[in-house]
Amino acid sequence: MSFSFDTKNELCRLPVQRRCCAQAEAYGILLYCHTFSSSEVRIITENPNFAARLPRLFQRAFDLRFDRQPDLETERTGKMIFQIRSREKLDHIIDLLGYDPRQSLALHINFAMVEEECCRASFLRGCFFAGGSITDPAKRYHLELTSSHLQASRELEVLLRESGYPPKSVSRNGSSVTYFKQSDQIEDFLTLIGAPAAAMRIMSTKVEKGIRNSVNRRLNCDSANLDKAVEAAQIQGAAIRKLEAAGRLKELPDKLQETAALRLAHLELSLSELAETFDPPVTKSCLNHRLRKLVELAENL
Repeated sequence: MSFSFDTKNELCRLPVQRRCCAQAEAYGILLYCHTFSSSEVRIITENPNFAARLPRLFQRAFDLRFDRQPDLETERTGKMIFQIRSREKLDHIIDLLGYDPRQSLALHINFAMVEEECCRASFLRGCFFAGGSITDPAKRYHLELTSSHLQASRELEVLLRESGYPPKSVSRNGSSVTYFKQSDQIEDFLTLIGAPAAAMRIMSTKVEKGIRNSVNRRLNCDSANLDKAVEAAQIQGAAIRKLEAAGRLKELPDKLQETAALRLAHLELSLSELAETFDPPVTKSCLNHRLRKLVELAENL
């Protein structure tokens, strides 16, 4: 199952209660479904839970049944089609949504239908049911709503901005796409339309990604520091051996001779660890100064 499929299943578990909210949700579905015109309503889905919700929703919203719908006892896979072609039913829907059944149907959002916050959330849920999709957050953050009705899509963008969710939009294959790419905006949108579990999953994934990236950065940093330490120890060891071969090592002060001997004996140790081997221990800064002096003397030979 995809993340988008699971999210819509979560939304399907919400009860169909208030009539105004049922009409708002059905309105969103109609604006973003396959076909909504004065001659036909056609809704196509492959989600059996959404298919089971549609008859109850339209009965509650418009007090009518679909002219054609799948037998959910036998048809629960593949594309399931819901259709209304009855002139009387279509006029009833169009009239309830605030359009004039006698005029050609120019689809736009009737903002009077979504004035209440509960109705606005239901309307956006309907849009997501019919035209929405969301990418698995483990891959990337992306939620989109796709409609073939340009005016309705533009007005949806205005509605989302007024609700505090500024989206982006693009045209794709003749359709208008409204989308979000910010994880926090997607989380807020999902919570608003009734999918808090999906929103929490995005939050959890984001936290996991943050921890994983932090660990990787730390490991990369530690690895780089280790490489630098190994390289520095090799340079120091080569410099000490060069001084020793030239007979200069025994001419140096006792502290430098002691440092050279311990460095050669413990090339695998970091500066902090090597500093602890002295008796008494020296500071890391002091040890670094001594080793730098040995390398400079070797370079001057």
